Amino acid sequence: MSEFNSLAGRIRTSLQDVDNSVARALQLSDKAHKSGDDGYWDGVALNLHGFYTGIEHIFEDIARTLEKSVPAGAEWHVDLLTQMAGEIEGVRPAVISYETRTCLDEYRGLRHVVRNVYAFNLRSARLHELTSGLNDCFRNVQKELLALAAFLESIE
Repeated sequence: MSEFNSLAGRIRTSLQDVDNSVARALQLSDKAHKSGDDGYWDGVALNLHGFYTGIEHIFEDIARTLEKSVPAGAEWHVDLLTQMAGEIEGVRPAVISYETRTCLDEYRGLRHVVRNVYAFNLRSARLHELTSGLNDCFRNVQKELLALAAFLESIE
C-alpha cells in the first residue's frame, strides 16, 4: 500500500470519529434547549472542541505526510489552516476552500477558550451559534477532505 493510500485511509477513518463528535454536540445542544439545563453546554463545548481538534489532526497528518512540514510557533494553528487552504503545486491541490477555512476558524477560536477557561464561564449563546453552523461546516470540510482522499488514491 502506498503512502498516499494510507493517508487517504486515515482521513476517511478520522472523519468518522469527527462525525461522532458532531452528532454528540448536536444531540447535547438539543437537550440543553429542551431541558433548560445549562450543564449540557459543557458537553456541547467539549464535543465542538473534539470536532475542531479532530479536523486539525487530519490537517497535521496531511502536512506531515505530503509536505513534510507542519507549522510551528505561537500561531501554528492559524498557519495550518492557511496552509490547508492553499494549493502546493506539484504536491496537492488546496485541501479546503476559503469558505471552509473561515468556518473552521470560528471553531479554532473555541478550541482555545475550552482549553483555557473554566467551563462555567463558557457562553451558551456562543455555543448555540457555533452548534447552529456545525452541520454545514462539517459537511463542507468532509466533502473537501474526501475529495483529497480520492485524489490521493488516484495518484498510484
